[in-house]
Amino acid sequence: IQRVIDRLRPVAEEILITSNQPEDFEFLNLPVFSDFLPGYGALGGLLTALTISSSPVTAVVACDMPFVSADLLTYQAEVLVSGHWDAVVPKSEVGFEPLHAVYRTQNCRQAVRQAIEKGERKMIAWFPATKVYFIEKEELAQFDPHGRIFLNVNTQAEFHAAEQVAQAETG
Repeated sequence: IQRVIDRLRPVAEEILITSNQPEDFEFLNLPVFSDFLPGYGALGGLLTALTISSSPVTAVVACDMPFVSADLLTYQAEVLVSGHWDAVVPKSEVGFEPLHAVYRTQNCRQAVRQAIEKGERKMIAWFPATKVYFIEKEELAQFDPHGRIFLNVNTQAEFHAAEQVAQAETG
């Protein structure tokens, strides 16, 4: 998670962490918020982030994505604002990437809340209620030529593999 934070610091006005286990992140000395709706997974975390954010535009990334791209997030924010979109979400080889996305805070908070009230739990369940710009593969290539941005690290083996890639990148 420290690598993710370090990569975001140059472009983030503030960094907030949401978690269903906030005590696990106290060592980071950043504001950590408990999910408002425990048991709703990533969708509940997104609602929490959109609720606590003081900015009209909120970038959301997963803490287990060590190759998160500040350049891509900056581009996403530019697209969001210039195109009057509610969300700018990349679409990778495996599907939508709502945890490396930029959201118009108020509009998306309302749509996410309504989806949860209807019993939805899928991260993309609320997309039809908003104007979403999807960044397709060709557009993503300029930011992610090696296909690493959305790589998740969930096991020790994945962590070590990502560590080696990161070390190779920095020389």
